[in-house]
Order: sequence, then C-alpha cells, then structure tokens
Amino acid sequence: MPRWRALSSSDRTVGATQRWRLDIAYDGAAFSGFAYQPQFTTVIGVLRTTLASTLHLKEEPVLVGAGRTDAGVHAFAQVLHVDLPSTLFKANRGPDPERLARSLNKQLRGRVRVLRAMPVGDDFHARFSATWREYRYLVLETTPPALALSNAWCWAVQGPLDVDAMNRAAAQALGTHDFRAFCRRPTNAPAGEPLRRQVLSARWERLEDPFFLSPGGDPVLRLDIRAQSFCHNMVRCLVSSMVGVGQGKIPVNIVKERLSSLKKDHLPPPAPAAGLSLIGVGYGEFAGGPSSFVR
Repeated sequence: MPRWRALSSSDRTVGATQRWRLDIAYDGAAFSGFAYQPQFTTVIGVLRTTLASTLHLKEEPVLVGAGRTDAGVHAFAQVLHVDLPSTLFKANRGPDPERLARSLNKQLRGRVRVLRAMPVGDDFHARFSATWREYRYLVLETTPPALALSNAWCWAVQGPLDVDAMNRAAAQALGTHDFRAFCRRPTNAPAGEPLRRQVLSARWERLEDPFFLSPGGDPVLRLDIRAQSFCHNMVRCLVSSMVGVGQGKIPVNIVKERLSSLKKDHLPPPAPAAGLSLIGVGYGEFAGGPSSFVR
C-alpha cells in the first residue's frame, strides 16, 4: 500500500502530476451548490479541503467537474478530475485507486461519497470529454399534504397528472433547439446570444411510491432527461412547464411554442431544486466509460 506523505517544494515540479478521475455522489441539501465559493460550503470546497488534508498537500488542488449543480440539487454520479503530484505514489507500485477512495471517504464522513477513483490520461477532461449528461426529476403526485421527508427528494404537487400529455410535451424538447426561454442566462453572456442545446432523450414514468413519502403512498412521477449539456435551470424550468401541462393548466404544445418564440413570460417559476439529481455522465471507454448507474 502506498503511503501519503507531505510534499517538499521540490516535489511540486511542472509535469510531475497524475490526473485522477473521481466519481462522486452527494446530498445537495447540505451544500450551497457545487462550484467553489470560499465563503460558502460547496461540494468542490469540501473536496479541495479533504484532498489537501488527506494527502498532506501544502496547497488545495484544483478540481474540474463535468457540470455544476445548484444549491439543493443532488448527484448520484457526478464526475471530476484533479491533478495530483505523482510523487505521492511509490514508483514500484503506482497509484492505488481503492486506497485513495477509502482514505477520502473516511475523511468526508458521508458528506460526499467517492464512488470510484481512477488514474486517467492527461487528455481526459471531466467537462470537455463528456458526451452527455443525464438528470432525473421526481414529482410526488399527491392530494393530501406530503410528509416533510418528500421535500428533500421530490416536488409534491396536486394530482392527478396526465402523464401522456407530459410525455407529449417532453417529446417537443428532443433535438437541438435554442432553450433561452427555459434557461437562466449566465451573468456575463450577451443578451441576444442563443442557448442551443441538444436533448437526446426525455420521458416521464409513473411509479408506485417505494418509500411511502406521502400518507397515502401516492405515486411518484419520474422524468429522465439526457442531453449533451444543459444550460442553467433548464431541467427545472422544463419540469415546471410539463407539470403545468399534466395539471391541465398549460397547453400541451407549450414547449414547442416557447422554443420557437424564445419568450419566457407567463411561464411558471423553476421547479424546486430538491427534486433534481444528476444521475449520469457519458464518456468513452478510454476514460472509464459512463459514470451512470443507468446504462
């Protein structure tokens, strides 16, 4: 087993690094988002501190994620990469992925879970090497008030919902479109710049409530949506409109109409963050394949 040791300044030379891929999971309720913000508790911030402490690094390493999740959004299969000094590992044994994952998980204490650690080539990039991302949204279809537990993982809405109509609306998002009507524009992006994204699949399914999140064991509606990439709030905005379709409050062609008009006026606000989870990121076999538990 390799031993982690503190590095001298001579150890940290240009090129003396090994790139690692980390597949992780986390409960978004515990964090103020994914991206590093020194003044807040974020997923990246916790991982930077933990890596530096566990590996006795003098400086916190830079981590790059496949994509950012907002505050309250969960992940079952997020992916990051980090460049660690190659001198951490004995030359005759090389890196030990299982030991690295165990050591990090011991320090993380359940706040973040490292599902897999693996050395990869320098040409791997967690964001730019990804070919798709997949999100899942859970809606609890309920008549009485839902238990508080459901608020952490589902959006409890008044039923009944027309799943067929919601799937007709979801099908309108397939293909490549300008999604500016369903996205929050990045702060520094020009006002008229298109937000073009390619949606590969999107489908709602009604399931029985397996965790009894409501007093009556109401069904859960699950949306799985995969795209090459997503813009900010895209899934949550689409979900709120599709739920409106399912309730009969919004015309079934709303997605198609707004993708054409690019107008977001009179659309419902984004669905709550707690119902959303990142469940997979796609990569080629050269990089270890997809992170998803849904193949």
